[in-house]
Amino acid sequence: MNTLTVKWISIETLIPYINNAKQHPPEQIDQIAASIQAFGFNDPIGIDTENVIIEGHGRLLAAQKLGLEKIPVIQLGHLSEAERKAYALAHNKLTLNTGWDLELLRTEFESLKELDFKDLQLTGFREIELSNLSSVPSLPESEPELDESILEKEDPNNFKQVTCPNCQESFYVE
Repeated sequence: MNTLTVKWISIETLIPYINNAKQHPPEQIDQIAASIQAFGFNDPIGIDTENVIIEGHGRLLAAQKLGLEKIPVIQLGHLSEAERKAYALAHNKLTLNTGWDLELLRTEFESLKELDFKDLQLTGFREIELSNLSSVPSLPESEPELDESILEKEDPNNFKQVTCPNCQESFYVE
């Protein structure tokens, strides 16, 4: 088993992977930057032995936006070239392969409100998602499936929230 060590290195020494397939729109970079400002840089960027980024391109862009000079990294030198490529894809995709337990999600947001946490959008959820979540009725114990139609709402910015009937993951489309 490889031991991982977090090191803080100059942001200028990092090299973005030229074939990074993950997109990072400005809105997401703003969210990552806000998260770093609020909570700290708690998720080191994974790099190879040549300082090429394997995973963490969005965090790099957010760090650049914030004007950070040094950021935390972990060197993943134990991975072969094929493993680096596969891990980069897996790192970005695996969290997308599941949905949310809406009852527990609602409970967590209610708890944050009780704890007087002010900016719920720091969680990455948009205002309309937070609003929709609070308007979704609780599921009765005897009804295991949620009617997806109650999650479809119009956004004033012409985005429509759609929920996948298979995994319950919500996303927005124009």
